[in-house]
Amino acid sequence: MAIARLNLFVFSDRSIQQAVSRLATHALSSRIQRTNRMRTLMKTKNLLVAALATSAAIALPSAAQAQAAVPGEGFIGVSAGVHSLGLEDEVEAVVPGLDIDDSSPIFGVFAGYDFPLGQSLFAGVEANYNFGTDALDGDYGASARLGFRGPGGVKIYGRAGYQAIKVDYNEIIDDDTVNFDAFDDTESDFLAGIGVDVPVGKAFVRANLDTISFDTMRATAGVGLRF
Repeated sequence: MAIARLNLFVFSDRSIQQAVSRLATHALSSRIQRTNRMRTLMKTKNLLVAALATSAAIALPSAAQAQAAVPGEGFIGVSAGVHSLGLEDEVEAVVPGLDIDDSSPIFGVFAGYDFPLGQSLFAGVEANYNFGTDALDGDYGASARLGFRGPGGVKIYGRAGYQAIKVDYNEIIDDDTVNFDAFDDTESDFLAGIGVDVPVGKAFVRANLDTISFDTMRATAGVGLRF
């Protein structure tokens, strides 16, 4: 679905070149900032891994018994949503008045497996692949999740992992006089999010809210099958 855009300015070739140059300089600065964020996020990731390991260690004495009562569970499904890159404020600061559209509908698939940790806790792994129609050509990645099983089998969880996104600058920057193919890039960073899976027979419906490097925001809903 194309998102309507409003052209605020008509740039000359020279102004476009200046804008691209400023955007490129800003992109380099952003990469340096992302590197610093990655160091902080890696520390956060290590803490999350340590927390997951601690939870697993606490649950190990009863995990073998729980395995028989609450077996592991695989799942697969489809999802749809919106992924916003959060670039508008940054671009406006570098090139005031430049019209951009930094969000995209996304449609994809996911699959994973959950392992019981005691009677109500569970840990799992999940992979996903999505394609986009506007600012994103697509994104894909994998994550670990940790949560608890509530009444009726409802699963509430947090997740952390790594996600790659392929950006389409021709869709982000609304100017038909310039081809930004050379700027198209695949970025990858730390993913963190929360979600809920609600069982409906052998199927389930889900909702997730994720962020990549605490810069982007991705909201999705989906349906799946358990096995």
